[in-house]
Order: sequence, then structure tokens, then C-alpha cells
Amino acid sequence: MGGLIVLAIVIAYLFGSISSAVLICKLFGLPDPRQTGSNNPGATNVYRLGGKIPALLTLFFDVLKGMIPVWVSYFLGIPPLFLGMIAVAACLGHIFPLYFHFRGGKAVATALGAMFPVAWEMALLLIFTWLVVFKISKLSSLAAIITVSLAPFYAYWIKPQYTVPVIMISALIIWRHQSNISRLRHGNEHRIKRDR
Repeated sequence: MGGLIVLAIVIAYLFGSISSAVLICKLFGLPDPRQTGSNNPGATNVYRLGGKIPALLTLFFDVLKGMIPVWVSYFLGIPPLFLGMIAVAACLGHIFPLYFHFRGGKAVATALGAMFPVAWEMALLLIFTWLVVFKISKLSSLAAIITVSLAPFYAYWIKPQYTVPVIMISALIIWRHQSNISRLRHGNEHRIKRDR
């Protein structure tokens, strides 16, 4: 089992390293999201650059990057704590992608995808939370920060055996949002709008 777990972690990282935002932008002839807009290769920035279709495709593939490695590992019988490590590895791949000079995104969608296989009820609750906060604030980063902050409490309520892995993922995403937290504190965080 130990060798299988290590292999699953490595594969999750390599899978997470596929930058959906960069590839989708190339496909649609859009600027590199790492160098334009917010400089973040994620669905929100792709929306700014190219609108709904490229953004939805980016979101879909970013979710799959987290979902597939955890789903396969879940069905292979890997214990919850190590499933959390596999999920973190997929998120680290998104944040520090091997194939794209280690310049990645913030892993919100990838983390959400990683939660679907083990707790779909919690994943739906997280989506609902994000939508409510975003509807009120129009700030994607604030919605993400509040959602991942609540995720460990949702996990403890719905699937307590996954609380520790969810805490690991939440801490990683909040750490990745440090610059957003600073801008939110100073009242100059960017609201979502298209650049063109």
C-alpha cells in the first residue's frame, strides 16, 4: 500500500501540473493568463480575457485535475488521510506546475474537484457558499477565502473522517490567497469584469 500511495501522490501532482488556463487560452488565441489581467492562470482571469466559454472550459478541466486522482485512489482503498495528501499534491501541481515553469494558479477549482469523490454533499455545499458570497460581494477571491475557511467545519459535520485532509487543503488555498487578503484589507481588490 505504501508504494501505491507514493505513486498516487506523484501522479496527482503531475496531473495537477497540466495548466488548463494556459492551454485553453492558446486554443482560443487569447493572451497568456500568467502575463495578462490578474496574472493568475485560473478560470476567473480567463473569463476576464475571453469570456464565458473559455472560462467554463478552464473551470471544468481544473475540477477534473483534482477529481480524477482522488476518485481513482478512493476506489483503490487508500485511507482518508492519504487521500488528503493526494488532493494536496494535485493542488500543488496546479499552484507549482512542473510543465509551466512552476507558475500556476490558486487551486480553488482543483481542490473542489478533489472533494467531490469523497464527499459530494460537502462539495455542493461549498459551491452554494461560494455563489452566495460572490453574489453579494462580486469578489471571487473573497468568495473563495470564505468558502475554504468554512470547508473544515462542513467536513466535520458531513464526513468527519476527512476533516484533517480538508484542513490541509484549506490552509494551502488560504496561503495562496495572501495577496488577495492584503488587497481586501485595503479595499482595493479587483472585482470580476472582462478586459474586452
